[in-house]
Amino acid sequence: MKNRRSHYKTIKKKLNKCGGVFKAYSELQLRYGEKLDEDETILEIKANVVLEDSEVGNDFTSDFLCIKNDGTSMIRECVYKKNLLKPSTIRLLKKLRSIPFYIYNDL
Repeated sequence: MKNRRSHYKTIKKKLNKCGGVFKAYSELQLRYGEKLDEDETILEIKANVVLEDSEVGNDFTSDFLCIKNDGTSMIRECVYKKNLLKPSTIRLLKKLRSIPFYIYNDL
């Protein structure tokens, strides 16, 4: 199935911490979702969370919102190297860095 907002094919897979079927829009997002599902410090994973902010716009979704065992939250994004300098990617990452619970992590 193809996501109407993306040129990627939707990949569905069961992830235990995602509360059912996880929908990934790229192989990168699928692999990282699997990695987060195996992480013992993460209690719950919410995927493709819509960011409700007029600066970013509702066209953007966060790849992963993770709830850790200690009650803290973190956002994880999957970005291909070739897309790092796109204006939309730059705006999204800049906005995410301004959110207090956002933890930046290079993969």
